[in-house]
Amino acid sequence: MKKTLGTILVAAAVVMLTGTFAFAQYAAAGAGAFPYFQFGCLVIGGLIVVSLKRKFEQMYTAEAVGVFALYTVLMALFTNPVIETVKTIVS
Repeated sequence: MKKTLGTILVAAAVVMLTGTFAFAQYAAAGAGAFPYFQFGCLVIGGLIVVSLKRKFEQMYTAEAVGVFALYTVLMALFTNPVIETVKTIVS
């Protein structure tokens, strides 16, 4: 039961973080410039983290959620609105 509950919590965190990423990117860039590739990578990464949590009992729930949160930030850094903002700040 503990293993299933931990996996469910990680899956819920993955869904919430992915939804937050999608909403933020849609609000920043609009529908025409939505980063589908990064969104797809985020979904695949979430599936991998959830399956690793399911397979390895030694992995803590907080570790899996933290890893995916950092992965979400990394994906967000390599989207067009963020890169344009960095270009504006640098120049």
